Amino acid sequence: MPLQATSGAASYDAFGGGVPVAVNYIEDVFSTYLYTGNATSRSINNGIDLLGKGGLLWAKSRDSSNSLSNYLVDTARGDSFYLYSEATNAQANLGAGNSFSNTGFNLSSNVNLNANTEKYASWTFRKQPKFFDVVTYSGSSSTQNIAHNLGSVPACIIVKRTSGAEDWFVYHTSLGNTQYLKLNTTGAAASGFAAWNNTSPTSTQFTVLGGRTEVNAAGSTYVAYLFAHNAGGFGLTGTDNVISCGSYTTDGSNKATVNLGYEPQWLLIKRTDSAGAWYLMDTTRSWSMTAGSSLNPNSSSAEADGFPASYIIPTATGFQDLGAYGANVPFIYIAIRRGPMKVPTSGTSVFNAITRTGTGSAATISGIGFAPDLVYPMCRNDVANKGGWVDKLRGASRNLTTNLLDAESANTQGVTAFGNTSIAVGTSSFFNSALNYVNYFFQRAPSFFDEVCYSGNSVAGRTLTHNLGVVPQLIILKARTIDVDWSVYAEPAGNTKQAPLNDVTRFTTGINCWNNTSPTSSVFSLSSNAQVNRTGDTYVAYLFSTCAGVSKVGSYTGIGSLQTINCGFTSGARFVLIKNQDVNGSWYVWDSARGISSSNDPYLLLNSTAAEVTNTNYVDTDSTGFKVTGNTAVNTFGDTYIFLAIA
Repeated sequence: MPLQATSGAASYDAFGGGVPVAVNYIEDVFSTYLYTGNATSRSINNGIDLLGKGGLLWAKSRDSSNSLSNYLVDTARGDSFYLYSEATNAQANLGAGNSFSNTGFNLSSNVNLNANTEKYASWTFRKQPKFFDVVTYSGSSSTQNIAHNLGSVPACIIVKRTSGAEDWFVYHTSLGNTQYLKLNTTGAAASGFAAWNNTSPTSTQFTVLGGRTEVNAAGSTYVAYLFAHNAGGFGLTGTDNVISCGSYTTDGSNKATVNLGYEPQWLLIKRTDSAGAWYLMDTTRSWSMTAGSSLNPNSSSAEADGFPASYIIPTATGFQDLGAYGANVPFIYIAIRRGPMKVPTSGTSVFNAITRTGTGSAATISGIGFAPDLVYPMCRNDVANKGGWVDKLRGASRNLTTNLLDAESANTQGVTAFGNTSIAVGTSSFFNSALNYVNYFFQRAPSFFDEVCYSGNSVAGRTLTHNLGVVPQLIILKARTIDVDWSVYAEPAGNTKQAPLNDVTRFTTGINCWNNTSPTSSVFSLSSNAQVNRTGDTYVAYLFSTCAGVSKVGSYTGIGSLQTINCGFTSGARFVLIKNQDVNGSWYVWDSARGISSSNDPYLLLNSTAAEVTNTNYVDTDSTGFKVTGNTAVNTFGDTYIFLAIA
């Protein structure tokens, strides 16, 4: 039942008589969208309703060839006006042809936001109570209280004079109401004048000192961007936080761990005690466990790899500073939660299989239909080029091969970048030879699929937080830094057993990976075994579960003849993974892109370098899921099989 505004009559509301309250999700109010300029009028569809709801578009060139500014355009000032966040300039006219839409924004051929071949990052903030608001006001010689509609106390406010040259002034709750920062400079926090009149904002207004051109002078106009902090308002219960404005100080080892209660997708940080740039990172542009790129709101410089993005990494519950600056250094930050938050209702929104013939040259694989978080390219006809699992969280260049126990390898010519609905591949023979491939794409989404990266600590009974939102039924885990078997947990096999993904071994109790403890909707447990949890090594875990109408993790007992495996689908399975639980046997994979029919069903093996087998009929189609034939590989009488099926 959706959230409801109560009427006061208990019996009326108990039977659903209240007024339904809209459920809010981060993917409806925020987007990071990458695009390449083409100097031609175009529409950018990022799914954010700026025209109807209002908000802010912030865009920046990523290229080193030009030094293009940070452009901020908002609905309060109108789509014709922009500001530079790195400059003191008054607002200027962007020109005709640029506008907001119900699904994003429209661009003209203007070189500022759409220069030919220029690569851009754009961040869209939609107005939404308890997330973001934008207001304009006219200055006064007297101190003013400026009304806003954030619906909670603003934790960060960015003010810019629009009618004339002036610095950008930043209020941040962690600094208090007596200090400010400047977005366009590297300067430390200061208290040169009482910009906020030494008054903290409230849930309805903020205060600016009168008679100061910086924030409030007669005859001047201003814009203010307001950001909430842990105000709830999102998710099915209306209590989930999606934005946090806080602070941290590195410890004596130069490190810090920040607990947000969620995994971030966007982070803005600034050192406050001395000079230091503003750094902006997002997972769409490769902010990951191993590498990262940052842009600077205070600079027109191009995107830079490495420091500090490679030292500040996202976690399942926040982020860690691994020592980018030094000991006892204070920072402020704004963090935004990773999406999507919605439970998917169709398999095509979170999974796709695309077949292609490699080119041997750098290429883009497009038409995925969603932003992929994990890709597994498998070569179909060459045993030497099997490919491997590559995901956004570990970094595009990091590869894990399912048929090997090898540690993670770097392949800079494999998957080179993740896009909005595409990936880029280089010249690696494992991913892009002149051969036939099938590429499996997965998006992280509640109830369907999640990923957790962690460092081992050799503590038996350790629990790790995940964001699947339900109990994981299938966990595929691999050490990234040592040569050791993959470990697979399957709910039907129980918490005392595991099987390696890289060979044919059945599910056994030989290695106690899961500490004999079943996962929950918030954590999964590990033993101290080196295969899953050794001090000094890093690991990745992929978590899957049953999502109604989208995916099914389960088991069936072989009967030796044709039987239907009902997954609750309406249009059949497009992906099927099957493994014998009781006896040694391979990990078989079928997909509709290569063909699932009542005759010939080509399969690949996750645990083998063998080429695709095309002369078998092991799996048939069925609208509710799939069928297994009488073949002993997947339907031996009395044997139990575990499976993952995706609609």
